[in-house]
Amino acid sequence: MTTSPLAELSTHVADLIARIEQALTLADLLVDEPFIVGKRSILSTLQKSLGALAPEERKDAGARLQDARRGIEEAFAVRRALLEEEARAEQLEADRLDLGDVVISQVLAPLSVGHPGIVAATQRQLEDVFVAMGFNVSDGPEVESDWYNFEALNIPPAHPARGMWDTFYVDLGEPETVVLRTHTSPTQIHLMEQAVAQDALPIHSVMPGRCYRRDTPDARHLATFHQIEGLVVDRGISFADLAGVIETFTHAYFGADISSRLRPAFFPFTEPSAEFEITCTICRGDGCRTCSQTGWIELGGCGMLDPAVFEAVGIDGDEWSGFAFGFGIDRCAQMRHQIADMRALIDNDVRFLRQFS
Repeated sequence: MTTSPLAELSTHVADLIARIEQALTLADLLVDEPFIVGKRSILSTLQKSLGALAPEERKDAGARLQDARRGIEEAFAVRRALLEEEARAEQLEADRLDLGDVVISQVLAPLSVGHPGIVAATQRQLEDVFVAMGFNVSDGPEVESDWYNFEALNIPPAHPARGMWDTFYVDLGEPETVVLRTHTSPTQIHLMEQAVAQDALPIHSVMPGRCYRRDTPDARHLATFHQIEGLVVDRGISFADLAGVIETFTHAYFGADISSRLRPAFFPFTEPSAEFEITCTICRGDGCRTCSQTGWIELGGCGMLDPAVFEAVGIDGDEWSGFAFGFGIDRCAQMRHQIADMRALIDNDVRFLRQFS
């Protein structure tokens, strides 16, 4: 009588169970996997031998072998899940970070508090210069009504001068009645209105702040930029006083070797009006890309206050006179630090910013 190939099945199953339990790590178990549940296992060998059995024996032997295989596979899966959990716990322990150590190291490390950006630092320096010249510092809203931004400054609706400013309108109230201010000049109107209401004339003030125009950024222009406005309202003020303030500021801020000049210009809210330029600090007057090869760089505009502006705020132009000037804080930073392209101010390049720490 032929011995059944499954005569030792229970012994083989016991050996496989023992081999599974002897695997102490997931790696050990995976190495043995082909010999326990894979094609190289004893169960796979027994499966191939069933063909030698008589048909009446083969069905019963196949069922017994299949039950044994399911038992081995279940034991293997349980052991694998246990070893995977142990491996995961070991990895978590290895990756554990003691936050107490981190906090202590941060407390003991030198604190880094940062520093003002170049535009903010330039604004403070400009304020210091003008305060030393006898001005005080005021500010105003960045969102203005059309009346303050244009009409009170002698720029009525449909006036061609409005084309000088590419304006952002705010969807608030009636269409085209609220704007992001295109210049800091509206703050002049607020100051003069307050001075009239409080009987607080004369005025000697500068007004720094952020402005907005729909400009395409280039080497000398930004869509969001910063201006500083100056306003003097007093008795007996002349254009010579204005020229003296511009010259004094230029030397105080840029240095004695930098010159300023005034050129006739048009601004609706001043008459006469002028643009003031300074020697290009990049090329020292020799001509370069920044100054368009002229040797001069436009800094801002100025002029004597137009009588229409006095009328809008209720100031008697026969008794009082005054002047206004305004220029870009960003432009001052560019000229002071010899920055060829103004767009570097908004690029957030740490290598650039660290130069001004």
